[in-house]
Amino acid sequence: MFNNLKFIIMENNDKVMSSQESLRIISDMINRTKMNIRQGSFHLLFWGTLIVICSLSEYLLYNLTSVENPWFVWLLTIPGVFVSLIYGYVKGSKQTVYTYAERIYIWVWLGFLFTAIIMFVFLGFENRMHVVGPYILMLAALPTFLSGVIIKFKPLVFGGFSIWILSVIGFFAGPSIGPLAVPVAMITGYLIPGYMLKKEEFNNDTV
Repeated sequence: MFNNLKFIIMENNDKVMSSQESLRIISDMINRTKMNIRQGSFHLLFWGTLIVICSLSEYLLYNLTSVENPWFVWLLTIPGVFVSLIYGYVKGSKQTVYTYAERIYIWVWLGFLFTAIIMFVFLGFENRMHVVGPYILMLAALPTFLSGVIIKFKPLVFGGFSIWILSVIGFFAGPSIGPLAVPVAMITGYLIPGYMLKKEEFNNDTV
């Protein structure tokens, strides 16, 4: 009888330990998923810097020179796309398993990329490339906001809202001030959250 009781107690303890171990494994997987996604600071910093350069260059060329089509500086985003894709491919090749959250995160940004390319084509055909700023901001706000929701990172959520607000300001402010909404939006929506993510990544690596 005592042997049976001892066996039942040991079996129950094993079940408890097994449940605790399962919870630990699940928790580790969730934390690892968040960490993998949060290592996407490169894209925020890269695109934030590139768009700030393009937008300020266009603004200065338009106001200080006689260049007819200053929007041509935005063609720098074409090699930027390849740099971003190559970086993503190299990083992705080192990761063999993707969680559902990571897949959503990746496809949200790829969807933004495809939509932005189509928008550039449409505006080019309509000869409206000079108003690309508010449109690109309107598009960029959505994946920024969703990324913040997915990884539960409030600076990105607020960054998405700031980009939406600045897209409206850029549209209605006029050609003299409106274009400056783009670099400001990139600073508040991409660069500041990107540096915060980079800092968090560095702190986790040093722990």
